[in-house]
Amino acid sequence: MSFWITRAETPADAAAVDAVNFHAFGRRYEADLVARLRADSTIWLSYVATTSGDEVVAHALLSRCHIDDSPALVLGPCAVLPAYQRSGAGSATIRTALEAARTAGEHAVVVLGHDDYYPRFGFRQATEFGIHSPYDGPNQMALALDPDRPLPRGTIHYPEAWQV
Repeated sequence: MSFWITRAETPADAAAVDAVNFHAFGRRYEADLVARLRADSTIWLSYVATTSGDEVVAHALLSRCHIDDSPALVLGPCAVLPAYQRSGAGSATIRTALEAARTAGEHAVVVLGHDDYYPRFGFRQATEFGIHSPYDGPNQMALALDPDRPLPRGTIHYPEAWQV
């Protein structure tokens, strides 16, 4: 399927989002992280991709973090049910979430993820921008949602729920 319906997550989607994260990663950490972020009220934007029958098959989450004192967003977890991986559902969900962040006036987004996947959305290694974390390296990336504005420099401070 190359066409995905993307929309903001609703409270009725919570169990499906939990299942997507659990099955995509094969462990509870990411699903439990989403639950901790919900309980901590640090979720900023949460989006899903569904089939035409409204089955939730992908999820992308943006939550508030900071680069030193500057507000930013952290992308993740991002997950797709195994049967729908490599179908474009994850990309569609991430693009929708990033566009919603841009529309909301957000600028800086960081992600800790596969360095061969996230560059398709414009992410580059965070250290190129002077952004650091305990995870410095090719998997810690950053994106400016407005290419005409520089990203803040400094250290990423994740929400408490991330337990970093």
